[in-house]
Amino acid sequence: MLVVEDEPSIADVLAIALRYHRFEVMTAGTVREALALAERTRPDAALLDVMLPDGDGRALGRELRARRPELALVFLTARDSPAEIVGALGFGDDYITKPFHIDEVVARVTAVPRRTRRADVLPQRPPLRYGDLELDETTYSVHRAGRTVELTPTEYALLRFLVRNGGRIVPKEQLLRHVWQYEHAPAESTVVETYISYLRRKLDALGPPLITTRRGVGYGLA
Repeated sequence: MLVVEDEPSIADVLAIALRYHRFEVMTAGTVREALALAERTRPDAALLDVMLPDGDGRALGRELRARRPELALVFLTARDSPAEIVGALGFGDDYITKPFHIDEVVARVTAVPRRTRRADVLPQRPPLRYGDLELDETTYSVHRAGRTVELTPTEYALLRFLVRNGGRIVPKEQLLRHVWQYEHAPAESTVVETYISYLRRKLDALGPPLITTRRGVGYGLA
């Protein structure tokens, strides 16, 4: 686990907590240090502050993901507007807003590799289909009306769960439990709404609106 945070006190707290939970942690305070460290150690996951003294954590995340596509990315950000997060962090696997509770950080960082580890899915599974949507469970590819939809691992996991539930409305709490492995998510968490926005932006570009909202309940497929 690569932790990139320029505030030493925050970096220390994150490293101590993650090491306590048996993560191998490396820390960096700048984009330059992070790139050099990642080149030497090739981490499986990265926890990145968005605001860094010598650059943007989002650009760093793109560079790390380009070098290692399977890398799990979690962002730390003071921006809690869903619109800003959708536009800026849509390629990451999760985000955590500041100020944060350290237990939440550990839980969410622990959950990301579990849902992005492709070896956990059995090979040669038949594709999932819903209308003009097809999810290949072997290659993790998604197509709508025959056109490829590029999704992050978390977006894929969310869409797969919705497809498996057909036209049913899935409560937000159930999505948090099955996609993000949250047993007790903060009441103010907007992670589901944010990732639903990611999916809508990508899927609706290729056809009519597919994801429906039952206000105060959850989400489903039209």
